[in-house]
Amino acid sequence: MCGIIAIVANNNVNQELYDGLAVLQHRGQDAAGIVTYDDDRLYLRKGNGLVKDVFSTKDMLRLQGNMGIGHVRYPTAGSSSSAEAQPLYVNSPYGIALAHNGNLTNAIELKEEIFNQDLRHLNTNSDSEVLLNIFAHEMQQSHKLRINEEDVFNAISAVHKRCRGAYASVAMITGYGIVGFRDTHGIRPIVYGKRESKQGTEYCIASESVALDVQGFELIDDIKPGEAVIITAKGDVFIQQCAEKTSYTPCIFEHVYFARPDSIIDNISVYKARLRMGEKLAQKILKTYPDHDIDVVMPIPDTSRSSALELANTLGIRYREGFIKNRYIGRTFIMPGQKERKSSVKKKLNAMELEFKGRNVLLVDDSIVRGTTSNQIVKMARDAGAKKVFFASASPAVKYPNVYGIDMPSPEEFVAHQRSTKEVAEAIGADWLIYQDLDDLIQACHRDKTHITEFDCSVFNGKYVTGDIDQNYLDAINQRRNDNAMQNHLDKENDVLDIHNSN
Repeated sequence: MCGIIAIVANNNVNQELYDGLAVLQHRGQDAAGIVTYDDDRLYLRKGNGLVKDVFSTKDMLRLQGNMGIGHVRYPTAGSSSSAEAQPLYVNSPYGIALAHNGNLTNAIELKEEIFNQDLRHLNTNSDSEVLLNIFAHEMQQSHKLRINEEDVFNAISAVHKRCRGAYASVAMITGYGIVGFRDTHGIRPIVYGKRESKQGTEYCIASESVALDVQGFELIDDIKPGEAVIITAKGDVFIQQCAEKTSYTPCIFEHVYFARPDSIIDNISVYKARLRMGEKLAQKILKTYPDHDIDVVMPIPDTSRSSALELANTLGIRYREGFIKNRYIGRTFIMPGQKERKSSVKKKLNAMELEFKGRNVLLVDDSIVRGTTSNQIVKMARDAGAKKVFFASASPAVKYPNVYGIDMPSPEEFVAHQRSTKEVAEAIGADWLIYQDLDDLIQACHRDKTHITEFDCSVFNGKYVTGDIDQNYLDAINQRRNDNAMQNHLDKENDVLDIHNSN
């Protein structure tokens, strides 16, 4: 999962790109990058780390220009190299930089095409570099020194014909402008907006509307599946549908976990969707445990807070903040290995004995993936004096891998893998556990005013909306994603460092 942003303004955009990435930091904490355009030159700075750590004052002063794009990335298996930090760049044709959120499901075949047919070289293992080279190759087919919007739209149409999977992207074409485009299923979010200034209208494209809000941009719309939005350096805007066949099937896990609650994605308020998740879950608790003895409802910070609050209101039970979060620790879901996740939970959360002692506590989380964190949190609640600890998940059981840009572990590492709900409750140490029903989750997220056909719920039901995922594909990513493979990768890197140091 990543965050992307692009701005075309009338003054330098370096600080606004920085601020936008800081707002999108929740979407990626492993690497960050910005590229700007000024006077026929591109200025690039990227590296591993948080936004505040990657960009120094000296870096910011170099990033001159009224047009630029930015990216934040979260760590994935075997991809912690700063060489894969984005934006990525190719100098031919025109000079194109690209930032991408998502995952190409046919990246392996495309790599062969790029080498054998397009005669291009790839320098990383990133599928974002694949997407960039496909786009660059199709742009080159115009065979023109000066391009126009028709050439760009034609290139994106060709990208849609060749690429499968999820891609919400922004690209900057040197001297021309910025383009934002989205895959034909609209799996990953991308929005655009405008802002009036004394010098004229300015534009921003970003993963979430909150990146527009904080900088005074008015949300215009989501980029629709298969659609492209061009903003030239002069401020001209062109919008066109570039795909012959589309379906509006965004990833529902954005609303469950990844997106900020103050964002609006696909015309759906993430905050209100999470409130409805809590209401639906409370109704299920009343049906399943009508004689429950819950004394207090507590969220596991931060994503579940909205759902937990509405759940408590619907049940008519006290809502309390029992865990205090250290906001300077990364999200445990996206940490690379089990050791890192285990060691980070107690550093990240502290239980207040005052709220737990002698009470039957219902803990609410947005989801349960490996169950490692859930198990430790339940233990912390008991150690703080809770008599009973119940657990509620605002989403259904995660049982299937995500192939569209969320680098979840292999299914064998999911705590719900081949376990009943009762068995999962035992595994995490809860007195009982309740999951959200998938139909209720969909109803919580869906609104009548949207054009959404359905949601991609593949992590819950194993149905992949692109229709190109088979067991062989899942077996291949399973091999790459399991923690043992990641640990082997880290061990190899450490061995290389040890040899280097000893030499």
